Amino acid sequence: MANTYVNAKVDLTGTSVTTLYTCAALTTGIVKSILVSEDSGNADTVTVTLTNAAGAVFSLFKVKAVGANGTVELLTAPLVVQTGEIIKVT
Repeated sequence: MANTYVNAKVDLTGTSVTTLYTCAALTTGIVKSILVSEDSGNADTVTVTLTNAAGAVFSLFKVKAVGANGTVELLTAPLVVQTGEIIKVT
């Protein structure tokens, strides 16, 4: 089977939960990087969760501080996601 590469991006302008990536049916995804950039000039925090196909929610990063106008790489190793799993950010 051929590899398919996806570059997912979201701009968080509020405090609501936002879906970043949903693993497609019959596939396994490998997330190599989750890069967070704060562009409002205020120090902010970000929460990243993984919801599995059964609806269980797992915290990947409960609250990760991002300094004003700073950038943070959240992953230190690839993250494997299975069919139907969803990565969400707040």
